[in-house]
Amino acid sequence: RASARPSRVVCRAVGVASAALLLTLAACGGGEDGSTEQGGSTEQGGPAEPAAAPEPAEQPAGTQVQVAPLPQGIVYDAETDLLAVAVHDPYRLLLLDPTTLETQASVELAGKVRHLQVAAPGGPVLVPSETANQLVEVSLPDAEVRVTDVQEHPHDAAGAPNGDIFVGNEFSGSISVVRDGQVRQTIEDLTQPGSVVTDGALVAAVDVEDHTLSTYDRSTGERIGRVEAGAGPTHAVALSGGRLAVTDTRGGQVLVFALDPLRQVGALEVGNSPYGVVSDPTTDMLWVTLTDSNELVGLDVSGDQPTVVETHPTVRQPDTVAVAPGSETLWVTGTADGVIQRISR
Repeated sequence: RASARPSRVVCRAVGVASAALLLTLAACGGGEDGSTEQGGSTEQGGPAEPAAAPEPAEQPAGTQVQVAPLPQGIVYDAETDLLAVAVHDPYRLLLLDPTTLETQASVELAGKVRHLQVAAPGGPVLVPSETANQLVEVSLPDAEVRVTDVQEHPHDAAGAPNGDIFVGNEFSGSISVVRDGQVRQTIEDLTQPGSVVTDGALVAAVDVEDHTLSTYDRSTGERIGRVEAGAGPTHAVALSGGRLAVTDTRGGQVLVFALDPLRQVGALEVGNSPYGVVSDPTTDMLWVTLTDSNELVGLDVSGDQPTVVETHPTVRQPDTVAVAPGSETLWVTGTADGVIQRISR
């Protein structure tokens, strides 16, 4: 979830660069106790929230395993065949066997985490620790740690092929560029960045307070474009063909954008508070969680207009989803009940 900021930051235009988002982007959301406000923020100027967690109306698909309190943020790495998930009480990053969901390693964290990405195949896992103001890089499979201090409330991080990492700092209205454990550059023309995505020569960021999507040039750091992104966007993920999908949580739809030039090219109403999102570029499938109805929807995004392919009932409060290449296996976090759901298609 994108949290409400304590105050609005006055921003300065600077720039930054980037590269490729790989495999999965994990969603975020919910409060410290896993609860959320029904339908999100009532203020159109504020960030949207996932819907509150109703009891599942159907038996969840697949299997589920009790893991730890409040799992939020999940990502799968095919090269090491490990599933990473961030949990609470205490704050930890767990590396799990993707089949049995047994814990292979546990890494202590200094603060809350709601988003995970893998910088590149084989790791590291990028762990933005919001309440500690840190980017934590966790190597795979040996779980070695490197910590970099960034700005206030880092919410998401994405890696580039040259090793640069782009960290969206929600409460600072900025994106930090981290290289070799040091902050090298900063973008400061955002209000409240949520998701950060890299795609080729571009960096894209969802501003969850201003309800916009912005792109930046990798080599010059200039902002290239900024467009409206629905009534309450929360998360974004790269698609094939230089495109991006955004969940408009308040608006109940999935939006598709072309990145160069930046423009909206498609939309699909899905209702029920679309929130967590992950793409599988090997199959042109997009997987979206619906927190108001405890469902996971699979969309065909081979074209600009998404179409629904299938729907699966999920565990309660499905804030996070990860996918294996080929879309045959998916993992969903039941944030309210501390479980991980494994779905085999």
